[in-house]
Amino acid sequence: MVNKQKILIVDDDNTIAELISLYFTKECFETMIVNDGESVMSCLQTFAPNIILLDIMLPGMDGYQVCREVRAKYSIPIIMLSAKGEVFDKVLGLELGADDYIEKPFDSKELVARAKAVLRRYKPAAQTSQKSDDKCVVYPDLSVNLTNYSVIYMGKNVDMPPKELELLYFLASSPNHVFTREQLLDQIWGYEYIGDTRTVDVHIKRLREKINDHANWKIATIWGIGYKFEVKTE
Repeated sequence: MVNKQKILIVDDDNTIAELISLYFTKECFETMIVNDGESVMSCLQTFAPNIILLDIMLPGMDGYQVCREVRAKYSIPIIMLSAKGEVFDKVLGLELGADDYIEKPFDSKELVARAKAVLRRYKPAAQTSQKSDDKCVVYPDLSVNLTNYSVIYMGKNVDMPPKELELLYFLASSPNHVFTREQLLDQIWGYEYIGDTRTVDVHIKRLREKINDHANWKIATIWGIGYKFEVKTE
């Protein structure tokens, strides 16, 4: 029997939460609903969700704080749900580690499609077998492995959400190749993603906070165009 993928729905409006649960139950997902942020961390251990749908406006601990705490310990994909549609709110959610941001009210089919798109791109290390054709790029003091979703920088493991790691791997796989923001958005987020190129800038900023420029390589900004993984050549 194939195990169902699990979705943790965090929303203080139980009517909306039950409706979301219905959408995903029809798509053969297993769901769990919690109505406050304080319950999330314990649910991650007992329920072990594959993805979290996280409302921002929660009583007590809000969605931003929940996202921050989850990201400190886990790389589980997070999609934020909010009636706040301002660019600032979206950028803040992405900077804190969310993989996607969907405004309320949302279309049920779009919500399911976006969740599936995020899940397709996320393969936990514990569920990924090692093969001889591992997708891995290696540079001095940096190793990015897309097979087991791991990054080793300066000899230490660096925890990264799926989208950050995929973006780093994609750039590092084509050293000195310049990619536009639109190309990166299409390659990493795919055609299902309805967003703008600011998303790419936010993820690049987060990568640079975790990985500093190296004497042999760096993530370089090509002003007015996009980004490249710049490698020094002799």
